[in-house]
This record gives sequence, structure tokens and C-alpha cells, in this order.
Amino acid sequence: MLVAAALLLTACGSKGDAKDTVTSGGKKNSDLKMAWFAPAPHPYFEEVQKGVEKFKEEQGVDVIIQIGPDWTQASENEKVEALVAQGVNALSIYPSDSSGANGLYEEIGQKAGVNVVNFGSDTSAPSAAKAAVATDVKQAAADAAEAVIKGMGGKGNILNVLEVLEDPNTALRKEGIEETVAKYPDVKIIQEIAGIKTQEEAVSKIESALSANIGKVDGVICTGLVTSVGMTQTLSDYYEKQGNDKHIYAVTIDTDEGVMKGIENGIIDATIAQNPIGHGYISCMLLKYLGEGYKMKEGTYFINAGNVLVTKDNISTYAADLEKVTKDIADKLTTEYLTK
Repeated sequence: MLVAAALLLTACGSKGDAKDTVTSGGKKNSDLKMAWFAPAPHPYFEEVQKGVEKFKEEQGVDVIIQIGPDWTQASENEKVEALVAQGVNALSIYPSDSSGANGLYEEIGQKAGVNVVNFGSDTSAPSAAKAAVATDVKQAAADAAEAVIKGMGGKGNILNVLEVLEDPNTALRKEGIEETVAKYPDVKIIQEIAGIKTQEEAVSKIESALSANIGKVDGVICTGLVTSVGMTQTLSDYYEKQGNDKHIYAVTIDTDEGVMKGIENGIIDATIAQNPIGHGYISCMLLKYLGEGYKMKEGTYFINAGNVLVTKDNISTYAADLEKVTKDIADKLTTEYLTK
């Protein structure tokens, strides 16, 4: 699998196949022709698209919305080059390959003067994109680890459930968790699970790890959507089969319906909610300003769209918290991130 396929697996889930989807709407702007591109259908992209639609409605700027057929950089190149041939000069995009996408960006930038902003993931440094709007994945993983350790009372054994280790985002999450655990002498990672691409693999591998460590696991961290959904299912079955009173403190990522029900039912203690709507909205706002003559300030490139720890206490209000984060960042773009 290509790196960016893993990137999305880690950030949000597994891959799928579908035909291209192209839509557009809003008021047209003769000087700016913007497009938003996602490599393939995925629940994460559905959430990001909500942010793009919100931008279109609020700013009156037309945005072509295109979802590609697969995770290959070759497909992304073909679809993006076709958009540029249609006159697109501003592109919000999830890179299909962290290295290969840079070549595409350089080509369309030099030939057609296209401004590119990455959302959700980033290209390899030095990036040919103007900016990236995403989650600080290492910090989010560290936050999850802190929450698990706090729930465990500062001591015990952790099961660390990762997805694809070849993915740079997964590597950063692994670092964030391990560095956090290292701060606590009475906490250790009893087992690491990785190489997970599907929910079925997640359930199978997590079940095996729990069975091999019965009574020894005090906390679990999942830093991918697929693993989070798999963990929710597995823990529910585990408690039913074991019939014991020991609670395993579990923190996941993203807000899949199953995960949220797991929080309501007490199976999952918390989840890290990313800000995909912000990924869409903020990346498009950046492109709008870049089209108006603004430039990124020197030394400014990555914009952390924020995340929120969701528990039973804020399960009904976290979305409003993320909306506030998005608004705050958007309001500061021309003062903290851009210059004219």
C-alpha cells in the first residue's frame, strides 16, 4: 500500500473503491477557481466535505468537489491535472503519496500557477504545498496516552493498538505514546499491535492480545478509526465472555457512531475527536486569501486544526467546541499565518 493510503488508514480508516464524484455549487468568482480533492470515498472525507460546503455557503465561493477512485498517486495526478486543465487555480487536497504528491504540486504550480494546500495529511519536507491543515497527530496520541494513564491511576500495563507502521502518521503516534509512557515509571506498554488495515484485522488481533494477557491489561490506546471501532466491538465481547469486574481503561480516536455508543455504554472511556470540518473549511479559507494576494508568513506552514477529548461529560457539546476552534483559527489567518 502506498504511504498516503496508510496515512488515511491511520488518521481515519480503511480504503474503498468507487467511481469519481464531482459536484459544485455556490456563487462563482471569476478570479478564483477552487477545487477540493480526496483520493477515494471514506467517512473522514465525508466530514471534511461538510467544512467545504460550509465555506461555500458562507463565503459565496464556488468549489469543485471531486472524490477519486483509489489511493494511487497516478490516479490523483490524472484527476488533478484534468481539474487544472479546466482552469482550477486553487486546490485543497489530501496527498495520495507524501513524496510523489510534491512532484504533482511543483508541476501544476510552475505551469499553471496553482496554489495548493494539503488537508488531513502532509507531503514530505520540503513540501511544494503552500500550507497544511491537519491534526497534530503526535500530540493527539500523547493526549490519548495521558488520558489512559490518568484513568489507570498512574500505574499498570497498556496495550498499544496502532495501524500501519509504514505510515509516517502512525510512526508519529507511536512516538507520542511511547514518550508519554516513558514519563511514568509504573506504566509500561505490555504489547504493541500493528499492521491493521481493516476492522476484521483489528478485532482478530485485539482479541488475540487480550486473550494472551488475561488479567494483565489495564489500559488500551487506539489511534486509528479502524482500530477504534474494532476495539469497541472486541471489549464489549471480552467483558461478556470473561464475566469479571475488571475495567480496562480505553481511549480511542475519532467519533464513529459505534465508538460514541461505546462511550455512552461505558465500554470506551474517551475518544480523541479530530476536526475534519475544520480541515475542509480552513484549507479553503487559506486558498481564498492566497488568491487575494496574501502569502504565508515566513516560518509558517502547518496549521493544527485542533482536537478535543470526548467523554460522557461532553459528548453532547464537543462538536460546538470544535466549531469554536475552527472559527478562532479562521479569524486569525490574516494576522497570525498570512501577510499581504
